[in-house]
Amino acid sequence: MTKLEKANQYQEKHRVSKREKPVFHVTSPTGWMNDPNGFSVYQGKVHLFYQYHPYSDEWGPMHWGHAVSDDFVKWEELPPALAPDTDYDGGGCFSGSAIETDEGQALVYTGVQETESEDGIKKNFQNQCLAIGDGVHYEKVRENPVVPAALLPEEYSREDFRDPKIWKEKETYYLVAGSKDAKNDGQAVLFASEDLRHWQYLSVLADNRGKYGKMWECPDFFALCGKHILTVSPMNMQADGKEFHNGNQSIAMIGEYDRQNYHLLEEQVVSLDYGLDFYAPQTLQTEDGRRIMIAWMQSWDMNIKPEEQKWNGMMTIPRELELKDDILYQNPVKELEYYRTEPVFYKKKEISATCSLPEIHGRVLDLTVELVSGDYEKFSIIFAKNETYETRFQYLKSAETIAFDRTRCGLTKDVVCRREMKIRKAGTTLKLRLLLDKFSVELFVNDGVQTFTSTFYTPLDAKDVILECDGTAVVNIEKYKITLDRARREDEI
Repeated sequence: MTKLEKANQYQEKHRVSKREKPVFHVTSPTGWMNDPNGFSVYQGKVHLFYQYHPYSDEWGPMHWGHAVSDDFVKWEELPPALAPDTDYDGGGCFSGSAIETDEGQALVYTGVQETESEDGIKKNFQNQCLAIGDGVHYEKVRENPVVPAALLPEEYSREDFRDPKIWKEKETYYLVAGSKDAKNDGQAVLFASEDLRHWQYLSVLADNRGKYGKMWECPDFFALCGKHILTVSPMNMQADGKEFHNGNQSIAMIGEYDRQNYHLLEEQVVSLDYGLDFYAPQTLQTEDGRRIMIAWMQSWDMNIKPEEQKWNGMMTIPRELELKDDILYQNPVKELEYYRTEPVFYKKKEISATCSLPEIHGRVLDLTVELVSGDYEKFSIIFAKNETYETRFQYLKSAETIAFDRTRCGLTKDVVCRREMKIRKAGTTLKLRLLLDKFSVELFVNDGVQTFTSTFYTPLDAKDVILECDGTAVVNIEKYKITLDRARREDEI
């Protein structure tokens, strides 16, 4: 039995019931999940691969898990796509990407090669590898590794060279990967190929010049609304005020692309998310031209899942990206609206002290609260609440900040529970859209100007939603349940 067959057999035998998992966020069938990989469209379907260790709920030898969707919301689990089963990837099939080609769906990934010297010192070397398949089954090509680390300039790291993102312009394929320079600072390096098998090194697409952490993981590079954007996830990044607090952070570098020198001319660098659980985002472009991003919804340093839970890790809701007035907007994919049911609306509702509204409760909700006016200093949305547990967002009006607090969500570990976010483009009104899905919350502020993503594993019988105000606030409220078994008409697909 091959390692891939073994992984698929184990997955089928140990598959966790969907009742135990989120409703509309991707999780692995069992075991461990981290970075999204191969987020792409192939033969009209959306494919999402991911870093996967089926055999335990902890990180282990990396496989590629696989799911497919017609609409970014409702996903079908498929057999694992890759397993670490050769001399060039025996240490793990690390992150990568996918693209539709004349040969089939091409998966480009980092193969980790383990070596041991005569004195017993073990080292890992990372190279980029290729597999081609039909959307379900994949074969690694005999030319692997197709982008060996030896193609890099001599002073660049061979041990930290990973996470290739591939795209095509005219007849040329391009690939950007994360790397380290001679000073061990992060950078993104660029390669080109005509046939996917023979590549040449082009340039350092961008580097951090000591400013943005260390090793840059999971780069992605794309055009959006007249600019080019490089997203990376730096390790060991120092906080700056209320920015960049996760240590392992995800950022967007926005600017102009110098095509002659293959270099991004950086104009601004922004946080992609302000929450406690967001890393390694990857994007695709849809047939209708939208740029969609998905990320791993967990932190490397704060894994708070309950010990008895047999799955570990989930993805964010896929998000549509737009660049308007030099601000990068993120909002849930429009397809989510197809699954919204049981609408509840309030217009200019006055909230004072502690208020519960009978139609607004639950753990799987799309809830928007717009603060229109009022005389108050603090306004809170408290959710996943009962007599023992709660999680909350609090708006601090004078400070123009939003504070998140999961201190009472049932944690038994010493982890970060509270974080604040300075509101960008604060105005006279504030719109807060919360997506709740059993064990997570994604907050979209002012139609996507900023996002805040975090997990919590409060028992599911804590399902009250409370609004709290230290004065009087006038709000508009829009609430839906999310139900994936809702029938859809052909004209909605």
